[in-house]
Amino acid sequence: MAVDTFIPEVWHADLMVALRKAQIFGQAGIINRDYEGDVAESGDTVHIGSLAAPTISTYTKNVTSIDPQTLTTTDQTLVIDQSKYFAFEVDDVDARQVKAGGQLLTKAASDAAYGLSDIADVFLAGLMTANAGNVIAAGDAATPDAAYKVVLALKVKLDKAKIPTAGRFLIVAPEFHSLILQDARFTDASKYGDGGATIKNGEVGRVLGFNVLVSLNNPAGTAGTAGEVSNFVVAGHSMATTFAEQINKVEAYRPQGSFADAIKGLHLYGAKVVRPEALAVMDVDVTTGLPV
Repeated sequence: MAVDTFIPEVWHADLMVALRKAQIFGQAGIINRDYEGDVAESGDTVHIGSLAAPTISTYTKNVTSIDPQTLTTTDQTLVIDQSKYFAFEVDDVDARQVKAGGQLLTKAASDAAYGLSDIADVFLAGLMTANAGNVIAAGDAATPDAAYKVVLALKVKLDKAKIPTAGRFLIVAPEFHSLILQDARFTDASKYGDGGATIKNGEVGRVLGFNVLVSLNNPAGTAGTAGEVSNFVVAGHSMATTFAEQINKVEAYRPQGSFADAIKGLHLYGAKVVRPEALAVMDVDVTTGLPV
């Protein structure tokens, strides 16, 4: 690609697709994008209004006088406060000498999109964990049965919060997943999804009504002892977290001080846990028993 053939709209679209393909916490079914809209610049704020639930009262024929309740509203703000960028160049000499040199910028841009995606995913994982409305005290999982009971405890928390069962997710670190895989009650990984639904990034199966996903971005916990792994297990529903992102600008240019083609891009995003009761987390110290 040369600067004179660069089409910004195409690159914006391609990089956004690459961003979303790589995300675990930031994908559909884990978060929602209900308020994404048009993000113009860092610092933009989206106001999210919600009504209080109506009171349910008893009606007695010929006795009850109905006086309509005035519902109150609450305002939450989704702030687009995260700004990340990339900038790189490919020297004309390198582009000339490398086979298919014209694809170097495209490949590098794809790698940059993956890097941006991973950083955003870490941000979402930390936000969801820190703002979960249901937190189970830190504990150990040294056996498959113990891991299964952790998942069961998270399920009970969401059940008691009256969170819909359809569409629930469970995001675990690889070590925790290795324990679940040793339990016969875990649905075989070949039985993905719900009746032909689209498979999520990182999805590996189902257990207790959860779509189970594996991620390297689950926040580290503090329950671990020497030689063991401690990570938060995150369970919930996409109603909990809203996310907005945009590749705000992608520009191609010729740097003044070199003979090269260069590209720079800006990624703006923000997130808000609007329904904390729809998230449940636990800091789990995992003993896998696997060789290291």
